[in-house]
Amino acid sequence: MNGVRTAELFRRVDAIEHAWCLRLNRGCSRPAVRDSFAAISKLGDGAFWYVLIVLLPVVYGEVALYPALRMAAVGVIGVALYKYLKSRLVRERPYISLAGITPGTRALDRYSFPSGHTLHAVSFTTLAVESFPELAWLLVPFAALIAASRVVLGLHYPSDVAAGALIGAALAMLSMALVPLGA
Repeated sequence: MNGVRTAELFRRVDAIEHAWCLRLNRGCSRPAVRDSFAAISKLGDGAFWYVLIVLLPVVYGEVALYPALRMAAVGVIGVALYKYLKSRLVRERPYISLAGITPGTRALDRYSFPSGHTLHAVSFTTLAVESFPELAWLLVPFAALIAASRVVLGLHYPSDVAAGALIGAALAMLSMALVPLGA
């Protein structure tokens, strides 16, 4: 897809998503909502996931080494993939492109598609829960909050978050298929 066609497609999708972005971004007018989602988003920058990867072998012992290594490898691949896609697709963030959207926190980079935070939240959650299902009660809601935070904070469109979730799930499933831990 060439740059002009991609830009036109995003303009059309942006117009469709504008009302949702406005509705969800209204939460940023309340300091408690904005600050809570900003804190969740900040944890999704990587700190929470890095600590999880390190703690899995500490808590679960040797059985968690391969799951932790697999999570780290998928994380590196995820960063490379979303940076590549962002540099090629160049979709401006909602607070730049849409009237009435206020950023609730600073963006890590310029472009929005796909959501790297959501990609990693979904991939890490999927991989961790596959090996340690008892962590689902913590990780699944946290991943959902990270995804929601990106739209509430005006940093992503819902379609950025959906694409990040799909890519994250696909990376996790592909890694589980290529490197099964039980084999």
